[in-house]
Amino acid sequence: MRSDKELLRATRAFAVESRAKSWWHLFTTFAALLAALLLAAQPIGWHWRAIASVLAGLVLVRGFILFHDFMHGAIFRGSPVARAILSAFGVLVLTPPRVWRQTHDYHHAHNAKIVGSHVGSYPVMTVEMWERAGKGSRAMYRVARHPLTVFLGYGGIFLYGMCLSGFLRRPRRNWDAALALVLHAVILLTVGYAFGMEAVIFCVLIPIMTACGMGAYLFYAQHNFVGLRLQPREQWNYVRAALESSSYLELGPIMRWFTGNIGFHHVHHLNPTIPFYRLPEAHAAIPEFVEVQRVRLAPSDILAGFRLKLWDASRQEMVPFPRRASANSGWEVRS
Repeated sequence: MRSDKELLRATRAFAVESRAKSWWHLFTTFAALLAALLLAAQPIGWHWRAIASVLAGLVLVRGFILFHDFMHGAIFRGSPVARAILSAFGVLVLTPPRVWRQTHDYHHAHNAKIVGSHVGSYPVMTVEMWERAGKGSRAMYRVARHPLTVFLGYGGIFLYGMCLSGFLRRPRRNWDAALALVLHAVILLTVGYAFGMEAVIFCVLIPIMTACGMGAYLFYAQHNFVGLRLQPREQWNYVRAALESSSYLELGPIMRWFTGNIGFHHVHHLNPTIPFYRLPEAHAAIPEFVEVQRVRLAPSDILAGFRLKLWDASRQEMVPFPRRASANSGWEVRS
């Protein structure tokens, strides 16, 4: 395997944007979103409207990836028009740019650290930390990593975590978090007043809840999987974190389109300035990526990921919550 510097250098060839391709992806994504929302608004059978709503939510995930790449400087760097469009999009989908940059940049700089990686990510406790934690801390930790918290991310992760909490933490700096909450409330009230409750459900709530739930799960699966490796802060290594603590989520071509290739998360963490449409190319060209941990969007892999709760340093792996207290040595961990 090449040295860290050599591996990082090998990724730079792919960190080159095609501005025309970026605009094409932005235009087609927003066109697909508009089409799905228009279909969801039609007076047709509720099941067709529900399907259109879910599709709109999935397209919102793709739109978020464009916003995400722009914030990393991977696409549209230096474009004031793209900045205006994607910053507005971030506010509308409850990811205010100022809050997102603070938390997500921190996540990239501290990914896979046993202590200190919770900002912009799901918290991680070690078995020892769990033993020392009080009932309140344990309850909060259980809630943070519960599947319902992930799949219902619209409320706890985005409305509260990204927007309300972000604004309350730094009101003057994170003013766009308050703007996101206000605009979201205005959209709900306006659509409801003008078109009725059905329009609110099919054109706003189902799409945004689908997008938030899917986005929250993708992020969970990218950093909580069988084979994950975490590192003490004093031994932390950026390249090792990208290769051992960021999964390769294997998806078919349709889901790769909806998720903007974010399943190639190990490539993204190694070099976040690679445009999303070049991630598969980089993955195929760099031999070291063959060894990264692969995860599927299958029930067995989803369940396996959610069973992982605590980092066991002695076993060098994530393990489930303890089953019961042992008389002598503390906690007996589920196998």
